[in-house]
Amino acid sequence: MSYKTGISWTDATWNPVTGCTKVSPACASCYIERTPPFRINHRKFERVGNESTTGVTLHPGRLDQPLRWKKPRRIFVCSMGDLFHEDVPDKFIMRVFAVMALAPQHSFQVLTKRPERMAKLLNDITPHILDTDERSIGERPYVKRWEYGEEATWPLPNVWLGTSVENPYWADPRIPWLLRTPAAVRFLSCEPLLSSLGLTPWLVPEHACSMPSHVLPGNHGLRLPRIHQVIVGGESGPKHRPMDLDWARRIRDDCVNAGVAFFFKQSSGPRPGGNATLDGVEWRQFPSEVKS
Repeated sequence: MSYKTGISWTDATWNPVTGCTKVSPACASCYIERTPPFRINHRKFERVGNESTTGVTLHPGRLDQPLRWKKPRRIFVCSMGDLFHEDVPDKFIMRVFAVMALAPQHSFQVLTKRPERMAKLLNDITPHILDTDERSIGERPYVKRWEYGEEATWPLPNVWLGTSVENPYWADPRIPWLLRTPAAVRFLSCEPLLSSLGLTPWLVPEHACSMPSHVLPGNHGLRLPRIHQVIVGGESGPKHRPMDLDWARRIRDDCVNAGVAFFFKQSSGPRPGGNATLDGVEWRQFPSEVKS
């Protein structure tokens, strides 16, 4: 886990899983192979069959890291991978959730490009099956054990679940699965934003309910839970693709009109952390700061 991070919408990162496989245009210039841990270990995206992958590595020795961190903070889970990658076993994912349950002082931000697996797995989970045996959480035993009692709640109140959507093509399949996932907070990461993207149908429950059933599988016309935050950012790096600021403005306006927190991370540019203002305004809203 990193005590410092350049990712402006979080305070720290925790990587019990590293490595990923490219699945959509947003992945084209993925930053993870440019990070020191990947460069030092010569981990790069390599062609395997029809896929480009770094391979996926589980780090059970890192599982207990958040339990040592007493000061509350937002923690980005798997900033160098995807917790719901097909090569991560269900049981390991549940161990990650058990750790998050044991650290209620933190808010954990879990972002995936595989929301279908996330929705199916977490809808089948009941709290009592989370593995919280001290021998299973990392290499160090901990004193505190967690068990669900009558007052416990599921989904975990300190876990935010999100999916990445870079254009309308990927918004249409991914957002419905996120909406079907049990979560205290749901968020979208439109980074890198690669085209104009209207989000009003997804942010306003009344609009979403009117969508065809094949768009929202299994919803049966029920009122949908809302998206709580949208993060927008342009691509950075030597091969960055330019983001039109009008695309960001459209999403900002959709969020303002729906009462959804809007976070503008940066414009596109050769280096991360470029211009972080939109029309001279710094938009760094979190769900608790916006009234529904």
